[in-house]
Amino acid sequence: MQRSTGIAAFVALTTLAAGVPAFAESARPVREITATVETPALFDDEAGGDANADDPAIWINAADRSRSLVIGTAKNGGLRVYDLAGREVQSIATPEGGRFNNVDILTGFTFGKRKVDVAVVTDRGLDKLRIYKIDPSGLTDITSADAPLLFSRDQSEVEEQATGYGVAVYDRYAVVSRRHSTRLGIFRLEERNGKVTYRTSDTLDLPRTFRLPDGTNWSPCAEPGEEPQVEGMVVDAEAGVLYAAQEDVALWRINLEGGVFSSIPRIVERVSSYGTPATYDAETEECVVDTANDPGFGGRITADVEGATIYPTGRRGGYLIVSSQGDSRFFVYDRRDNRPISIFTVTDGPATDGVQHSDGAAVTSTPLPGYPRGLLVLHDGENTPDGGRTSTNFKYVDFRTLNLPS
Repeated sequence: MQRSTGIAAFVALTTLAAGVPAFAESARPVREITATVETPALFDDEAGGDANADDPAIWINAADRSRSLVIGTAKNGGLRVYDLAGREVQSIATPEGGRFNNVDILTGFTFGKRKVDVAVVTDRGLDKLRIYKIDPSGLTDITSADAPLLFSRDQSEVEEQATGYGVAVYDRYAVVSRRHSTRLGIFRLEERNGKVTYRTSDTLDLPRTFRLPDGTNWSPCAEPGEEPQVEGMVVDAEAGVLYAAQEDVALWRINLEGGVFSSIPRIVERVSSYGTPATYDAETEECVVDTANDPGFGGRITADVEGATIYPTGRRGGYLIVSSQGDSRFFVYDRRDNRPISIFTVTDGPATDGVQHSDGAAVTSTPLPGYPRGLLVLHDGENTPDGGRTSTNFKYVDFRTLNLPS
């Protein structure tokens, strides 16, 4: 079932006009922390297997927490699996034409006659989901060979690469965003003949154009034919809420009920350039922002707003953490009411370099060896260069260093 385009129009004309709270930067100093562990560098060149770190997820081994795993996408480089010391313990190649973008973990999925944990991955190259059963020994692909396309009508449309992009899971469902589009889809995971496939449960289109508080309309700058897309997402299953990061616009909050979007989306916080005019330059393939005419309608996040993850304390307490990719900061919000709590950066430390231009993030509040209050894993988009080669990887952060109340 597709939500009506009237909902998107209503959001554009009412929710955004209501504005968002003002944030006092001076009252919220940026906390500088360091990482304790980093994974091996991935190199996005032929010698490195075109591997580019992007999005992490944390799997908790309930039987032996010391054997918990971090699973990270590496785009053309497939999936990489790491132990708690940051050592690579498994590498999974993409299928031909595949490109793994984002990953999330669904616990307690009914598979056969037992409950299993699965990693759900968006294959942006093929416009499909891939599902991997997780065991302490590693990941096993259990995707149906006939799993359908997520958004594309046929293979020719797949080749245009407006395909599955971000992913967040809950219950038996995966929320997936579409690249170069405002569309979100909910897909129900189903076992069939000992494998896992999926079917569309609902869709929702976020706005493309926005009514500003001064009565004018604004659309974020993009390459012709592209729309303001979503990548970073997380579901708060206890609250029945999806947080979706529309990169050049805002962080959204959308209620879920079963396998449908059940409320008009509302904004948690806009990006700082919200409402500012910009022009696409075809020669540089970049948007030139007219900062001199910034109307001042934006929030604190420097586009892109990216990786979102939830640190739970009890049924409803805890924190929502979001990456401000453009300035390498992270924003922390109260999980209950989305009130701003803290800002932090990850700087160079004795064990690792810092985190810049982070895309994906994952956190757990489960105590782990060396991480008694939980582990935060962050994508580092500018890992320390090695012999002139730029690289990416994942950084492990002891949650205690954020200095947030329990």
